[in-house]
Amino acid sequence: MEIQNSIFNYATLLKQVKARVALAQKKAIYSANEEMLSMYWDIGKLLCESQKQIGWGNNALEQLANDLKNDYPKVKGFSPRNCRCMIQFHKEYNQELTIWQPLVAKLEMSNCVLPIKQLSWSHNITLIQRVKDLKARYWYMIQCLKSGWSRNFLIEAINQDYYHTYGALANNFDSTLPEIQAKQVKETLKDPYIFDMLTFTDEYNERDVELGLVKHIEKFLLEMGAGFAFMGRQYHIEVSGNDFYIDILMYNVFMHRYLVVELKKGDFQPEYIGKLNFYCSAVDDILCREGDNQTIGLLLCQNKDRIMAEYALRDVHKPIGISDYELGKSIPHDIKSGLPSIEELESKLYQGLQDNESAE
Repeated sequence: MEIQNSIFNYATLLKQVKARVALAQKKAIYSANEEMLSMYWDIGKLLCESQKQIGWGNNALEQLANDLKNDYPKVKGFSPRNCRCMIQFHKEYNQELTIWQPLVAKLEMSNCVLPIKQLSWSHNITLIQRVKDLKARYWYMIQCLKSGWSRNFLIEAINQDYYHTYGALANNFDSTLPEIQAKQVKETLKDPYIFDMLTFTDEYNERDVELGLVKHIEKFLLEMGAGFAFMGRQYHIEVSGNDFYIDILMYNVFMHRYLVVELKKGDFQPEYIGKLNFYCSAVDDILCREGDNQTIGLLLCQNKDRIMAEYALRDVHKPIGISDYELGKSIPHDIKSGLPSIEELESKLYQGLQDNESAE
């Protein structure tokens, strides 16, 4: 018994020590990132002031970059292009006393503070160059922190205009959820959902879409957003001795609530809401445990009339959203038949390599 307790206590101790080490590592990374951003801002300020006084051009930046590279050969980040980014960074956040507290800019905007110091240099520059609206920039920053978006994913999200698509779906969340929860759900869901990993050249139905999403589960979860876990397809529930099957059941670990997803091919029809409302009630009673919030429903259809959707949701007491979904574009048969096969491409590539070797 004492040995078991000793092992348990040691395991607990080890876990606690490792957690403290991990915390220190994170703090060190954040501290280093904060100091680097502060340095870049200061250099940007020096370059701005010098440019105003002397009026130098791009040649001066080239010279400065070369000198810094020679003096600090192991330090990266002083290319002419990055120096221009430093200037841009300073000009964008140039209120030194009110913004830098203590090291990195915090831009107060309505009731929001841009979390500049929590983001990497590449994230900050991407946002400065690509997102001019400060409310949209703040939204993208928060999503980067919440969901761990890489710079490449951030660029793709900006290109796809996630800021306007998230929270744009037809819904009744304001009337069915507390204000804070309604805001959180609307920020999590979006319209439309892009399932470009799925293409169908022949006739298909909802079941085909379900199977395709499960097959590409990683991309599906990425498209759904942060915190979603896949619970099952055609998820079985029993109500009053009758069997029912939910198209897709998910759970969001951040919102602590189930998401019932119903897929429909074609246009939205008002009668779809009744079934989804029924499923949400059943999940609340059958699956929800202490600590779970109210289940929400998400109806995915290929096209919806906004006014018709809002009418259908008006007197529904369960929180439900209606969003469109888009599939990947398949190649038409008449075009596809004229394209070379994989075997033909490999044959031509092999022949090209042989020709090159012969020429040498």
